[in-house]
Amino acid sequence: MNQSIHVALSYFPKITYRRFRALTAAFPDQDEALWEAEFSDLARAGFDESVAQEFLSWRDRFNRDAMSQELFRENIAAISITDPNYPLLLKEINDPPQTLFARGTLPPPERPAIAIVGTRKCSAYGRAATETLAQELALQGMIIVSGLALGIDGLAHRAALRSGGLTVAVLGSGINRETVYPAEHRPLAEEIIANGGAVISEYPPGFKPTLYSFPARNRIIAGLTLGTLVTEAPASSGALITAKAALDYNREVFAVPHPIGAESGAGGNALLKQGAILTTSANDISEALQLHNLKTMVAGEKIAPANPTETRLLAIMNREPRHIDLIIKESGLGSAEIGSTLTLLEMKGRVKNVGGMQYVRT
Repeated sequence: MNQSIHVALSYFPKITYRRFRALTAAFPDQDEALWEAEFSDLARAGFDESVAQEFLSWRDRFNRDAMSQELFRENIAAISITDPNYPLLLKEINDPPQTLFARGTLPPPERPAIAIVGTRKCSAYGRAATETLAQELALQGMIIVSGLALGIDGLAHRAALRSGGLTVAVLGSGINRETVYPAEHRPLAEEIIANGGAVISEYPPGFKPTLYSFPARNRIIAGLTLGTLVTEAPASSGALITAKAALDYNREVFAVPHPIGAESGAGGNALLKQGAILTTSANDISEALQLHNLKTMVAGEKIAPANPTETRLLAIMNREPRHIDLIIKESGLGSAEIGSTLTLLEMKGRVKNVGGMQYVRT
């Protein structure tokens, strides 16, 4: 689909994963026809009458050129789900955002990420646990993902930055400087970007947070990562929404134990009863995720960054075995180049030959 139209659809207030898929299915490879669709076309695509009328009214007012100018002015990248730079793990969930808006640098796909979430009203115990674990994980080479909220989220981002690590903030608002929420953390957002991380959202510039945008944001935090760590959360915390999403996506859930009777940790203790992995150090997480050699891998990245061919292959591979013939077909590269590159990636520990010329990303 035309990138401009794909991004523009993300600005429609009532766009959903289902509606977007319905539109693209109704107009395959007919971008301008989609943009010029009439009421009857939208009805055939499954839009009910009120939403179809609202879409047509919105489209008549929307200025795609102004949209492009604003994205350029704010230095915001719009990454569609068909873009090779779209995060691979996020693409695997059942309701991925069709477009991600990003400021900064998305982390390399081969670097594992862990979500750290929790309450806004953290205790001294929760603060200490968050800062210690975030720092340890960042030093091991993991990317710290959180929601930029006050309390645990902000502590996790800052601990990663102090350790020289990468961190990504996922917002329930737009990511342009004037709309980053909460306003108190706008300087933190700029610090994350300046230190090689990213601030991202599925919501377009200018979008102000709503009651529904934060729970929706939490699914992206879970979807971007191999696991979610809850360091402190009461029984009604929004952090538990992120943990539930992680379970739904077949990702790991970790929780820091809290003293009996501590209301601020009741949510985390409940997760432990339900089978979350008890976490008192970063090693609990690296062992559960089988990331024992992560520090070595990260050091290798700094010494020998991937060339464009390696990057291209890693982008089309995942943790499911893929035959070399399929890799050759999808990459569009020659068999000799693919063979030599896969050998180099094996030496670097980034892919593994599991037999029968089948390869997986490690």
